Amino acid sequence: MSGSLLDAGAVIGCPHGGRVMPATTPTGGTRIAGAAVATAAHAYVVTGCPHIVDRVPSPCVSVRWTADDVGVTVDGAAVLLDTCAAQCFTAAFVPQGPPVVQAAQRKVTVR
Repeated sequence: MSGSLLDAGAVIGCPHGGRVMPATTPTGGTRIAGAAVATAAHAYVVTGCPHIVDRVPSPCVSVRWTADDVGVTVDGAAVLLDTCAAQCFTAAFVPQGPPVVQAAQRKVTVR
């Protein structure tokens, strides 16, 4: 799998405009321009999702990333690329769609 490596400063949103943020701060010795490399070991939450279904709020609250086939690890965890499969979920674990990674300056590309 190839793509751009995500770091703690990556701007990520849910498909409805909410903001995706690490619930656990990416830490460790591996950094890109001072920001910790994001890995599948970190949990991600969504804030500010305005999604409504049949007049009932149904916001995205979490994101699950699938980074098993990346082939690059940091501290034993697969790194996250802007091309990794991911899914946003409601509190009831209903899939809401993939997160949107904002185009940013590509610092490191994995091929």
